Amino acid sequence: MIDEAAPGTCGVSDGTPADRTASRTVTVWDLPLRLWHWALAASVLAAWFTPTVHDSVHRIVGYTVLALLAFRLVWGVWGSRYSRFRMVGVRLRAAPRYLWNLRRGMTGRYIGLNPAGTLMLVALLLSLAVSAISGALSVTVTFFGVWWIEDTHAYASDAVMVLVVLHVVGVVLMGLLQRENLIRAMFTGRKRIRGHSQGA
Repeated sequence: MIDEAAPGTCGVSDGTPADRTASRTVTVWDLPLRLWHWALAASVLAAWFTPTVHDSVHRIVGYTVLALLAFRLVWGVWGSRYSRFRMVGVRLRAAPRYLWNLRRGMTGRYIGLNPAGTLMLVALLLSLAVSAISGALSVTVTFFGVWWIEDTHAYASDAVMVLVVLHVVGVVLMGLLQRENLIRAMFTGRKRIRGHSQGA
């Protein structure tokens, strides 16, 4: 759904400049989701740089990732509007056409995740789950040293890092195309509504 309705954003305030700025934006990402996002980002980076060098840290970070994934599944059901997974199926079906239209600079306007962002979310969650679960299995008595577990963990971890790079590049490019600082939005939780440019 393009330009999803945002309660309380109609019109522009006649108050202070701060009021007028707030009236041009809407809260999209709630605080628990933002904390989850940055905690997961830090955990993934820590996991990437610690295997074989700091195994104990790597193991702790891996369990942290599993806990964060479990939280995201819960928050996808019980979280605020834009945290829920209710539109995932619709957005995934729209993703191929959306990506095709991006070649012509047609980005649409989504308050929450656009179809490409939804596709990236699902791909990252799945690859992280495979990486973290296979990593946890690899230190158990039953699966320690089992080649296909170790290979699955290695390939899934590589896939995670490739997706992370694509995610960052995609966010930067989308921000340039739509003239909006999407990285800042994941810190503040707020995005501008339709009809207001970043410099308005």
